[in-house]
Amino acid sequence: MAAALSRALKLPGKKSSELGEYDPLTQADSEDESEEDDLVLNYPRNGLGRGSCLGAGATDLRAGRAGRLVEDDDEVEEDEEEWTEQYPSKNRQEREELKTRQYWSQRESSRDVGSDGGGGPGSTGSSGLGLGSGSDLEEKAARVRGTIRTAFFLVPLCCAVLLVLLCAFLLPCKQRELDKSPQWERELGEAGGGFFPSLALWDVDSDTIEDVLVGVTQQTNESQPAGSQLNSKEYSVMAISAVSGKELWKMDLKESVKSIQCGLQPQARPAGGGLRAFLQGSLGPAGATAGRTHRPLCLVIGSSHLTAVSGATGKTLWSASPGKIVSQAVLIPDLDADFVPDFLIATLPVDQVSFSSFGLSLLLLSGLSGNQIGHSVTFNLTARGKLIGPDLHVTGLGAYYILFGLGTVEAASVKDIYIQATGRAPMAPILKVKDPSWEKLRTNSSLIHISSSSEQVDFLLPLVAGLCNNHNNFDSVSNLNSSRSDWVLVSGLSKLSVLRESDTRTEWTVNTADIHGRPAPGQFNEDGIPDLLIQQSVSPGVRKVQLIDGASGRGLWEAEFVCPQLDLEGSSIATSSGISAFLFWAGELQTLKNLTKAPAPQGVAPGNPVLRRLYLLHSAYPTALLELTTTTDTVLTAAVSYQEQQKDALYITISARPAKPGAQVLRSLSLRASIAGARIMRLGEDRRTGASVRPGAFEINKFFRNLSFRQHH
Repeated sequence: MAAALSRALKLPGKKSSELGEYDPLTQADSEDESEEDDLVLNYPRNGLGRGSCLGAGATDLRAGRAGRLVEDDDEVEEDEEEWTEQYPSKNRQEREELKTRQYWSQRESSRDVGSDGGGGPGSTGSSGLGLGSGSDLEEKAARVRGTIRTAFFLVPLCCAVLLVLLCAFLLPCKQRELDKSPQWERELGEAGGGFFPSLALWDVDSDTIEDVLVGVTQQTNESQPAGSQLNSKEYSVMAISAVSGKELWKMDLKESVKSIQCGLQPQARPAGGGLRAFLQGSLGPAGATAGRTHRPLCLVIGSSHLTAVSGATGKTLWSASPGKIVSQAVLIPDLDADFVPDFLIATLPVDQVSFSSFGLSLLLLSGLSGNQIGHSVTFNLTARGKLIGPDLHVTGLGAYYILFGLGTVEAASVKDIYIQATGRAPMAPILKVKDPSWEKLRTNSSLIHISSSSEQVDFLLPLVAGLCNNHNNFDSVSNLNSSRSDWVLVSGLSKLSVLRESDTRTEWTVNTADIHGRPAPGQFNEDGIPDLLIQQSVSPGVRKVQLIDGASGRGLWEAEFVCPQLDLEGSSIATSSGISAFLFWAGELQTLKNLTKAPAPQGVAPGNPVLRRLYLLHSAYPTALLELTTTTDTVLTAAVSYQEQQKDALYITISARPAKPGAQVLRSLSLRASIAGARIMRLGEDRRTGASVRPGAFEINKFFRNLSFRQHH
């Protein structure tokens, strides 16, 4: 044991001019090693063996350990003599400590430079007792190189691992969320208390998907005394998530809801005291510093009350009672210089309970506080039919006019209305603009007569694709596009016309059968002018759905169906190609074979409810219809909510169920999911030039399943 320890701690051996230097690091660390270990550790260095001068070589070890022990004793004695000569003043214990430090210094140095095969200072023990400054520099350089190599290895490895985790976990999870088809339904009580419930769409929870706002009427659970005249109904407006159908917020009201409109946003100006308070009520303290926000005001309109609420929280901002309200609100430019757009609504005079020749009043309201601006302005109109408008129209020169009427279409300048209401000129520069082409249409009265037909006007709408889906009329972009378009005019329910915006002249007119509901504008062909989907009653129990060219008035497509006992306007939905897909409700498709049969009876026997079908039409395959869904419910109103990320659209409906009288159901239907399970209905042969005679079911399914939807622009 002593021999082994001495061998491990000894200084470099004797120098030999023939054999070179002796390396102590090749010696064994323990005398308990096997014979095979001795052979490995005594492997010749620099091509030379040990047997010539340093004791037993590799071949001599076959004789056993005896020779090695004798050699070890000789080497220990020689080393002891050398250390005694160099350090005569130190005792044996101090010399052993120096040997130990010398050995470990040489071993650390050999780890860095030994692989080079060199014999630098301190590496093999031939240059003295300690490591020189060169060894320190080499050691630091080696450590730096090792650190750099480790960094070059670990950094790409970490990036690769993160990329793999992103692709394997995060992206598929996100895609699964996008692939969800939010289809749900929710009972609402009486949903507004009327036959046509109020419905609006707006993103109130900032998830980029338009949510549903609906007026709800419910019976109270409290018992009322016999003969009591107290109202037993509760009225409210509710915001519901379009994705899940869960309630986002609810606000109680004093009366039933007639309409809901969202989208009012302050102008991008510094917020003064009144505007800051308005924003704090709508958005909280953080919103007061922003002149514009994505969570704007919603307006809830009843029969005599008008309430502004925060779209984000449902909190009441202000309330007004302007009288008998008979219209939706019209968003107009800021009249009172508070940087918030204002409103115009139509009311009946105080002493008037129904439409008559006494007139119609237009009232200006502040968008910031709801206060009345001036007094109401009353126009004497001859009561010839239903109320038209009021709607805002901006001419090509930037002049603002209000379109309204009772069976006719009249126009009045916003500037003139403001002057009559306040007795002073408007402060807003944009209201001082006049359009000579419109002013020359004015007669002796303060009104400009727009409609030229002798028949009463039933519908007036801008010729803009997808307009019927815009149930939030404060969207400034949609309003601007609508106000500068031509108009669609339906007179006497059987005459369809288009009026030019520039001079109000009639572009074209066609005579049709009785039209049910408003026409639905959309792009059926590729001429850039919206076309019109109309529904007509051609005979008892038979309804014809027809597409009219918006540029010329000629027919583009038509089909006949069993009457669904339903008066609901169609919808147009923009696809990624720019062409619209049209949605409409009808009964069973009438073929050429059964058109001569007796029409379906108008009445329905008990236990045999009417089955109504939702169809989708696209101009790429005009001889094929997709039947998306069927129901026995009576659909009262419908709207389309877009999902930009998923390239999908939700078809939102409010229906009355025959099984539950008075109960109404809000339902959401994903169009892409419905198309995947839709049934193809054949209409006939396609006679267009170059068209396939009869496309196969696989081809049709592939086309419709690849449809993606986007917002109309």
